[in-house]
Amino acid sequence: MTTLDPLLDPLAARRRDARRARRRMRGRQARQLVQQQARRALIGDAPAIGVDIGGTKVAAGVVDAYGKVVARTRRDTPTTSAQAVEDVIAEVVEELAAGHDVVSVGIGAAGFVDAERSSVLFSPHLAWRNEPLREAVERRIRERLGRRIGRRTVVENDANAAAWAEYRFGGGTGESRFVCITLGTGIGGGMVSTGRLERGRFGVAGEFGHMVLVPGGHRCECGNRGCWEQYASGNALGREARELAAMGSPVAQGLLERVGGDVSAIVGTVVTDAARDGDPAAVEVLTEMGGWLGVGLANLAAALDPGTFVIGGGVSAAGELLLGPAREAFRRTLSGRGHRPEAKIVLAELGPDAGLVGAADLSRGWG
Repeated sequence: MTTLDPLLDPLAARRRDARRARRRMRGRQARQLVQQQARRALIGDAPAIGVDIGGTKVAAGVVDAYGKVVARTRRDTPTTSAQAVEDVIAEVVEELAAGHDVVSVGIGAAGFVDAERSSVLFSPHLAWRNEPLREAVERRIRERLGRRIGRRTVVENDANAAAWAEYRFGGGTGESRFVCITLGTGIGGGMVSTGRLERGRFGVAGEFGHMVLVPGGHRCECGNRGCWEQYASGNALGREARELAAMGSPVAQGLLERVGGDVSAIVGTVVTDAARDGDPAAVEVLTEMGGWLGVGLANLAAALDPGTFVIGGGVSAAGELLLGPAREAFRRTLSGRGHRPEAKIVLAELGPDAGLVGAADLSRGWG
């Protein structure tokens, strides 16, 4: 029997290359861990600034090592340009640093953030396209103060930052593998596994809101149709309620009365508040949205198999009015239902502070 030369055998060559790739990966992970520990030792647990940039607001705060916000400020998110947003970030960092000796700055940005946690590759709700955010913000701070702030500035996806905060200080504490979903203007997501954020090969993992659930469905800002966030976000909630009211449906009368008859004023927060007060149309729309949320979670469970889903963001203020229908749809849609462990679905605990708390904590070298 003839034995092929391993150097000429394609299968042996592939196996050899795979072993080398695994060794390189383990070496890279080990180096990253050492670097992370070194940064953490250098920076320590002193207060850090966290900045959470959303589609409508820029929230910032000084955060201690236990996740407590000891000072805070807020601005509206400019819609004119990327540079205008960066000016606002520098402004809030300057304001907070004036009264506190901080060691680092973490910026949670709504969009795809590169693996170096430096640039925003794409933001569906803001004007960032391959924007070197860290460099731009640091430059503006130096122009304002004549110096940098702290030892380190880190840019992180805002939903990743919220997920990290819930893992460290909130609803995901003690869970070895969990997924955090934030329901706001759109849908953000992040996953923590064995103490590390899952950022993906290129740094853009966790964009669960842009999974296509309904081929050919509603157009999404990302360019696709039928994305999950078009059916289970604050924008989706407001859109569905406005459509109901615009049709002149008598069941929407209560919603119209809340906004003085102005259909365009029916937004997600109005619907959530109305549902909590028992308005039947608001409850109906929120129940439908909860169903879409549960379907998306079932898809994520099939792919990621977490132990817990933590649901945060502004729409989560609806509580069980949202989570009840979500759990029902999750159980109906879950693959292998009845024959597998079922992830818990719980509310986030840190509320609107999650993004800035997580960004600040990550800037110290965690995650």
